[in-house]
Amino acid sequence: MTGSSKPVLGLGFAPAAEALLGRLLAAGVVDEVHGPGATAPAAWLQQRWQGAGAVVAVGACGLVVRLIAPLLQGKDTDPAVVVLDGLGRFAVPLLGGHGAGADRLAEAIAALLGGQAVTTGSSASSGRLALDAFGKDWGWRRGRGDWKALMTASARATPDSPLRVRQESGSVLWHDMEAAAGLAVVGASEQADLVIGPQRGEGCRWHPPSLWLGMGCERDTDLVVLERLVEQTLSANDLAAEAVAGLATIDRKGNEPALLALAQERGWALRLFSAADLAAIPVPHPSDAVAREMGTASVAEAAALRAAGVTAERLRVPKTIGRAEPGERGAATLAIAEAAESWAPARGALHLVGSGPGQLDLLSGDARRALAEATVWVGYGLYLDLLEPLRRPDQARRDGRLTEERARCAEALKLARAGAKVALISSGDSGIYGMAGLALELWLGLPEQERPRFEVHPGLSALQLAAARVGAPLMHDFCTISLSDRLTPWKVIEARLRAAAAGDFVVALYNPRSRGRDWQLERARQLLLEGRSGDTPVAIARQLGRREERVDLHTLATLPVPEVDMLTLVLIGNRSSYVRDGRMVTPRGYPGAELA
Repeated sequence: MTGSSKPVLGLGFAPAAEALLGRLLAAGVVDEVHGPGATAPAAWLQQRWQGAGAVVAVGACGLVVRLIAPLLQGKDTDPAVVVLDGLGRFAVPLLGGHGAGADRLAEAIAALLGGQAVTTGSSASSGRLALDAFGKDWGWRRGRGDWKALMTASARATPDSPLRVRQESGSVLWHDMEAAAGLAVVGASEQADLVIGPQRGEGCRWHPPSLWLGMGCERDTDLVVLERLVEQTLSANDLAAEAVAGLATIDRKGNEPALLALAQERGWALRLFSAADLAAIPVPHPSDAVAREMGTASVAEAAALRAAGVTAERLRVPKTIGRAEPGERGAATLAIAEAAESWAPARGALHLVGSGPGQLDLLSGDARRALAEATVWVGYGLYLDLLEPLRRPDQARRDGRLTEERARCAEALKLARAGAKVALISSGDSGIYGMAGLALELWLGLPEQERPRFEVHPGLSALQLAAARVGAPLMHDFCTISLSDRLTPWKVIEARLRAAAAGDFVVALYNPRSRGRDWQLERARQLLLEGRSGDTPVAIARQLGRREERVDLHTLATLPVPEVDMLTLVLIGNRSSYVRDGRMVTPRGYPGAELA
């Protein structure tokens, strides 16, 4: 959550802290807890301070300040510190608001607990991008530069004298965020205060992971030979190691100790390709000798281009040779290609968020936390509009059309693979006629190392809210059936309706009727009448959880089919369901059975 793999520590001082820390531990927000009943909190924290990614303390700010003061070493090394009051009403990022991720952590905790994040930094309070931290949200790495001076200049920038940003790689979706309104994006040849791209240089720089290093080596080449070749080649071409997405080579080198060690040491992915894959890639410097030995005329150049998914025009560095020095063993080749897209799935996340019916007070704390953590929201425009009051100025929004579910899933997954944290939003519960299934299928179709973190956050289904509005109709077995034959053949739907009628299930009909499908609901009514009487109660719930909400009770015989549309859920009782005093109920005990 803090953008770090280091653990998040929970620390409490009062009895009320135990319950709060327990909730955070159960939700995976904190990894280890030192509760109010434990002794020596100062010693416990001192032992863990350097290895912590963040500290969440429940107690007074003054107490926490005095506790951490002797441990502080520097802005770039200290963990984030967030302080909560005993009731969880306020989350205060006390230390490391930008770089260490305390602001994001406070916002996520506040969303989960139903509280408020009290951010006091200049960028947060003015709704501007925190330029020294925002790149982490997109999966980028920060380079060198006088970031303090940049943030000072950002605070002083005006519409007439904006801060200038030049971008050479990485997602440009942040350009349209409200928080970026005070920035001026300039062209490739213009001077800039902040540069986003793979090149090293003066000033402050963010480096999206877009460079692929293609490597080949002799068997049992020493690691030091590979390390020197990489360092010297990057330096000679003013390329940043922070911009490297990964290594690529031929599959025959997949067990080469030095290559494996280099990838592990740098945290780089290692992609392996067959000789046939590499032989199909046109390269500027093919070798007959390599072709005879490896089955492809190129390893380094072809692997770099294949991993980057580009042609030779985007080869930043052609094949370079590195040889062993005295006392060393082996030789290696290196080429560098620049991908058109960033690639950092290990840094990204895809959150499937069920927004419920759209009423914000019915949104779960888990869903709110996922929305707070996300860099980009992707969804159908109507659903995003309902959640818009929760979106911050530094979060991007990507609207999709109602029938383009696959395109939305693909875009969300692409952004997450690039390193962003993405919320893919469905109405109701994303796992019930929502986006979770399609997104998961696409995710499972990727190689394991290309999968970002995948989490499903449940929401309140229309079925549940409709039941709550009319009484207690789901006290016995029930089923849901979608009447849309866009993805399911009608004969399959009809078979399910007959089975539901024969089994005497309470039935919830989703997608009951549209302009292009105006006969299916009447056919469903006729089929259900084969198994239950015309007096069976029916609830028609339209626009649930929204200002236009309307819930009416009818019978199966009098169901007003023309009044039903795609914004309606139809809930049909079983043989024992009844209506009394305006309430619909299905008895918990079925006729012929006895309740203990």
